[in-house]
Amino acid sequence: MTVAFLVFMAFLILGMPVAFAIGISGFSFFWVTDQIPMTITVQKALSTTQSFTMLAIPLFIFAGNLMNNTGITNRIMKLSNVLTGHLYGNIAQVSCVMSTLMGGVSGSAVADAAMESRILGPEMIRRGYSRGWAAGINGLSALIVATIPPSMGLIIFGSVGEVSIGRLFAAGFVPGVLMMVALMVAVSISARRRGYLPEKAKMSSPGEILKCCVECVWALLFPIFLIVFIRYGIMTPSESGAFAIFYAIFVGWVIYRELTIESFKRTLIDSVKDISAITLILAFSGIFGYGVVYDHLPQNIAGIMVEITSNSFFMLVIIVLLLMVMGMFMETTVIALLMTPILLPVAKSVGVDPVHFGLIMMTTVTFGVMTPPVGVALYTTSTILECPPEVTARESMPFYLAVLTVIAVLMLFPSISLTVPNWIFGVARY
Repeated sequence: MTVAFLVFMAFLILGMPVAFAIGISGFSFFWVTDQIPMTITVQKALSTTQSFTMLAIPLFIFAGNLMNNTGITNRIMKLSNVLTGHLYGNIAQVSCVMSTLMGGVSGSAVADAAMESRILGPEMIRRGYSRGWAAGINGLSALIVATIPPSMGLIIFGSVGEVSIGRLFAAGFVPGVLMMVALMVAVSISARRRGYLPEKAKMSSPGEILKCCVECVWALLFPIFLIVFIRYGIMTPSESGAFAIFYAIFVGWVIYRELTIESFKRTLIDSVKDISAITLILAFSGIFGYGVVYDHLPQNIAGIMVEITSNSFFMLVIIVLLLMVMGMFMETTVIALLMTPILLPVAKSVGVDPVHFGLIMMTTVTFGVMTPPVGVALYTTSTILECPPEVTARESMPFYLAVLTVIAVLMLFPSISLTVPNWIFGVARY
């Protein structure tokens, strides 16, 4: 696999699209290995896309785009503003709360970062917020989407690692809320220093909050429906993706009456673009993944890492540092597809629960979308708010620290991730 990795990194440095870089590098493995028929490259590319579990990804992408055009997003923003209007830097606080409430809607950190930058960014600039600071919080608050179901990253991790997606979804709630609180504290401290004053003198009344909750009830119920349906065997994760599409259409057309033929067409076009890009990466990763398994790379890396330490905490520290470095150069989906079959056996060998590891891994991997030099969300939010990426990264330091603190807490206290899934599904035996 050495040749394949070198080819992959070379193409990434040259700026080749990730899907083709990983596909060609996977093909190069077969080219230099005479014992394997070349026809397997086609078989692996096709078989990867035929997974019934992976079907959840395009379904949830379509559902998320539908919900953004049905009025749900606007109502969630209104609720977020009611909840945070009395806090320093309240529009940035809205971003944190909105990302948490939107986790069950978008499922994609980059999509969430782009959406919030377009919706909240202009108001932040109008109020005198620094462009880099605004771009930073809109991008980093989107990391909450990595844990709140239905997270695309958790679906990929569960599918590749054969870990219960229902348990992963349930495990994501508490870390997601913890991430929201940590970012809101970071916003409050930095906003006080910058003089970003609250919009309201005092907190909204219980009546105002209750009224907004009633308006947002359809969005707030969505992730709960997912967990309940999966827990009681009513739906598989893939079937719940189909339910999500029906749910979004029903709410937009019947309840809110904001879904039009034009908005539906626009949603279809956006979804096809998003799904096509991800499907290409998924297909070509199957070729690369076959080489990883053929060369016994997971077993070899596991042996090396276990020789370094058998302590579960220090092993997690090593893995997190590795994933953070990879996140600086590689796309989130690619890291999840390539590293899950390599690192999950290592984590299990030192006694780390697979669900707990999944939350740590996907939070760390998603963190890469906001880290230079190739963070997709970093460039997206910076472009929308017309700010150099290096300025955004520099002014995001308080938010980087908040995210790293959450990752450290998750590593130290596994019960944060495991209490809810153990309560809903029972204690798992691995």
